[in-house]
Amino acid sequence: MAADKTVTTKNNTATPAALSAEASAFLAELERRAPLTAERRGRLIFGLDATMSRGPTWDLACALQMEMFEEAARIGGLDMQLVYYRGLSECRASPWMGDGTKLGALMARIQCQGGRTQIGRVLNHAGAQAAKGPVGALVFVGDAMEENVDALCAEAGPLALRGVPAFMFQEGADPAAERAFREIARLTKGAYCRFDAGASTELRALLRAAASYAAGGAKALAALAGASPGARRLISAMQDTR
Repeated sequence: MAADKTVTTKNNTATPAALSAEASAFLAELERRAPLTAERRGRLIFGLDATMSRGPTWDLACALQMEMFEEAARIGGLDMQLVYYRGLSECRASPWMGDGTKLGALMARIQCQGGRTQIGRVLNHAGAQAAKGPVGALVFVGDAMEENVDALCAEAGPLALRGVPAFMFQEGADPAAERAFREIARLTKGAYCRFDAGASTELRALLRAAASYAAGGAKALAALAGASPGARRLISAMQDTR
């Protein structure tokens, strides 16, 4: 991925360069595709792998989800739904919540358990929710993929048809997960980003950028890009899926 370009102002302060014409056109296209109004709060589905290997990042996600609400509140608010899987066959979804404290308390009660991935069930659930009403984005954080890639792509189809981007954030470097996450992001015109284990600053920036998009669309994400490396990285990743 290309490094962010900067320009230097008269006071020698480095600031992000203006978005390219291609990026600006793409953001305008996203805004037309999923317009937001004052009458509707943003809605984001937050999908998490809660198998045993995810313990440390689950704790981090619990801490960062409040910041997602805070970022969205600056724009107009956000309703979030948590979807997680663990064990051999457990996959659960919370009610839609507009209170970050309540969602944080729910997440704190969940313990990671050993098991296989169930990404298909997360995608299926997100598609069903999008059929009931507008969903700004699906954010998924995981480190593995143990399912059939073609089957996952089929589950992502309804999201693509309804204009719901999937932001697939991968912890680590598992090649099977990367291949699947990239393809899901491409099909839904979302974004794929990888972060290293323990990279709390990096994940924080990505999640705040995704919340900004879900709450305010492409315009809000573009506005955030001036001050947030996470937003710039998300915009770049979204361009890569075109």
